Amino acid sequence: MATLRRLARHRGACIGAAVALVFALVAVLAPWLAPYDPEAIALAANLQGPSGGHPFGTDSLGRDVLSRTIWGARISLTIGFVSVALAVLGGVPLGALAAWRGGWADRAIMRGVDVLLSFPTILLAIVVITIFGPGLGHAMLAIGVAQVPLYARLTRAAVLRVKTLSFVEAARAGGCGEWRLLVRHVLPNCLPPLLVQSTLLFATAILSAAYLGFLGLGAQPPTPEWGTMLAKARDFLRTAPHVSIFPGVTTC
Repeated sequence: MATLRRLARHRGACIGAAVALVFALVAVLAPWLAPYDPEAIALAANLQGPSGGHPFGTDSLGRDVLSRTIWGARISLTIGFVSVALAVLGGVPLGALAAWRGGWADRAIMRGVDVLLSFPTILLAIVVITIFGPGLGHAMLAIGVAQVPLYARLTRAAVLRVKTLSFVEAARAGGCGEWRLLVRHVLPNCLPPLLVQSTLLFATAILSAAYLGFLGLGAQPPTPEWGTMLAKARDFLRTAPHVSIFPGVTTC
């Protein structure tokens, strides 16, 4: 409760939480909030500016930009959750194994992680996409794989710290097996930094997906993903800027 009270007194945290809550609600309620089918084409109404019928205007195929932006929130949040989950499932076991076993296992795993960390996250994601091909599922896989080294490093540092604490030695002296000790006693005490990292990388995953979509490597048309929408809208920056302004603002 004390933590929640301190959080409530922090204006920046309250504003950030409110914005995140709004986006989450929009994503969950997308089928009810979107006034039109996000993929419905109406060529006779293409590139119309904002109006009462289309508050965000329409794109080059006459699709409602507001509906596509709302559905894009659901897709972006899905990308964030799936990508972070894949990164956790891949990076946490590697980092825990390296720290717990030590020796050659630690050196081998960490040298591989160092190699991956030498590449920028988005470049590593592009390499994965190049191997598996473009698409929304492959984009989530690529972003998750690109974040695995970060979780591996963080988990290794956390396990190395926790394994030296007195309660771990007490559990070992009480006959607790090594792997049970790791899973039931050490890893739960490593959760705080992992949770903080997940919240930070969640936003990074959404932006990375938008980058990939803009480059044509992520979600493919007609999927209403923000990066893909921006890629299609760049040809109309002068004639219909509204097509790129609204998905661009939400991505930022």
